[in-house]
Amino acid sequence: MTTLVYLIPVALFLGALGLSGFLWALRSGQYEDLDGAAERILIEPDQREGDGRRSN
Repeated sequence: MTTLVYLIPVALFLGALGLSGFLWALRSGQYEDLDGAAERILIEPDQREGDGRRSN
């Protein structure tokens, strides 16, 4: 029973820490462009627009 006195506040603290980390990431724009990173990996470097370097 005495271990619950320690484990419950630790679990609540870790949950609040995880929630605050998620909210911080949400507010800082980490989830704005989910498809951009997935599509960028498929584009070859010489096919990107605006980089000024094109190989022939």
